[in-house]
Order: sequence, then structure tokens, then C-alpha cells
Amino acid sequence: MSSIENQFTVRLWGVRGSIACPGAETVRYGGNTPCIEMRVGGQVLIFDGGTGLRVLGQSLLSEMPLEGHLFFTHTHWDHIQGFPFFVPAFVKGNCFHIYGAPSPNGMTIEQRLINQMLDPNFPVPLQIMGSDLRFNDIQIGQQIYLGDITIETALLNHPGQATGYRVNWRGCSAVYATDTEHLLDQLDENLLRLAQDADVMIYDATYTDEEYHSTTASKIGWGHSTWQEAIKMAEAARVKQLVIFHHDPLHNDDFLDRIAFQARERFPQAVMAREGMVLQLIEESALEVDSGVAPELKISV
Repeated sequence: MSSIENQFTVRLWGVRGSIACPGAETVRYGGNTPCIEMRVGGQVLIFDGGTGLRVLGQSLLSEMPLEGHLFFTHTHWDHIQGFPFFVPAFVKGNCFHIYGAPSPNGMTIEQRLINQMLDPNFPVPLQIMGSDLRFNDIQIGQQIYLGDITIETALLNHPGQATGYRVNWRGCSAVYATDTEHLLDQLDENLLRLAQDADVMIYDATYTDEEYHSTTASKIGWGHSTWQEAIKMAEAARVKQLVIFHHDPLHNDDFLDRIAFQARERFPQAVMAREGMVLQLIEESALEVDSGVAPELKISV
């Protein structure tokens, strides 16, 4: 087996929520909206198509012709605005399998991506994309199988609904859970099951507890969680590595540095998501899971 086929690697291309916010105060953590790439057993898996997808697309041009799988949590703008600028999707010979749950009103993922690119919102329709786009409507709760990769799904607590994903391969697992709002009186059982004993959990922690419960500008009901609740979930699910994700555009680098310090004091395996961050689950260790040896996780930026 080649080294590429031996990998389970997670790379963060966009870590910001709500709206892209490039600028001098967001250089260290990044200003692009959500996009996660996973290389698993030789497969290319992409989660969400925020503005980070444009940057990922540029990096993939050297690998064409390319086949990949693109999973959407939901289609709020910050999660789809990079799709019209994803250059590999315009190139004939490439193939992308696109997955998403129908919206509560029954609109498919294909319809929603088409609508985003209709005049007068965008000058180029989706039909101009030259790659082979294969759309797959999924039901939240079903499992998706790509060879020996299993992808689990769960309902997240977000206005208009969102889907959480868990990727399992040879004893390793990575959970992508954004956008989601914690429950006020208990842990979300859907997410708790999805994240149980995961090696990595990428979790929506847009706010602090103070911001969330503010008496003047409460964020209750907005569909996002806090870093404090992220730690509660990570501890309850026995997650090995927590990645605090979907940063508020108002949170500059210095603010996120302070959250990172506080989070690590409470949960040493917590890290703040940064553009360019790579989390590598070493498959050789994963092969030894049956003997009780946990997968090794390496993080680099």
C-alpha cells in the first residue's frame, strides 16, 4: 500500500463562521469560511464549500484528473459561497460526488447550489461547470460507504437543520460538527453518539458563554455553541482531540489566543482551528487498535 493510501489526514482550509473576514487582525487564524479536507485511504473528502474551498481548489489543480467527494452540512451562505469559485469543478475529466440532506422544504442539494449561481446572483450558471458532478441526496442518520470508509451522519441543532459527519477508517475517526447549538439543560444525544470516542472532533464554538448568555445581545437560538460547551461535549464523549472551530468574525487573533489559553487549561487536548492546520491520524497505529494501542495524532500548522 502506498503512503497516500495509508493516510488519514485532516486539513483546515476555512475556519471562520458567518462571513469571510480577511484583514490584519485575522492573519494568524484565517478569515475564510468553512472548508475541511480529509485524505482517507487514498480518497479525497471535502466538507463544506465556504470561501476556503476556493483555496483548496487551487491546491488540487496539480492533481488532476481528480475524483473527490464533497459533503455539505447545510447551505447557509458561509458554507457554499466558495463553490462557484472551485476551479476543479469547471475542468472536464474531474468527477465530484456531492452529498447533502434535503432542506426541510424538500429542496435538494443540487437545487440549492444551482439557485446560488442563478442570475442576478452570479454571472455563470452551475451548468457551465465542466466536471462530472454527481449529486446524492442523503437522509440524516444514514451511513455512507466509500470502500472501507464509513461516514456516519447525525442531525445537528441549527436553524433550517444541519448535518454532522463522522469519518471512520481502520480504527481512526474524525467528527465534523458545525453548525450546532448546544442544548441548555442536557447534552445533545445526537452529537454525543456521533462523537463517542472519536480521535478528532471539530466543533462549532462561535461564542463564549458570556456572549451566548448576554443580557443585552443574547445569542440563544442563533444556532451556534461556545468553547465551554465544546469541552463539555469532548469530555462526555471521551474525544481525544478537540478542535474549536467556526470562529466569530468579530473575534480577532488576540481574542482567539486568549480563548486558546483558557480552553487548554480546562482541556489540554483542545486547539483553536487555524487555516492550514493539519491533523494526521497515523494509520500504522490504527492497525494496532485491537491490541489496545490508540492511534497517534500529529498536529502541524
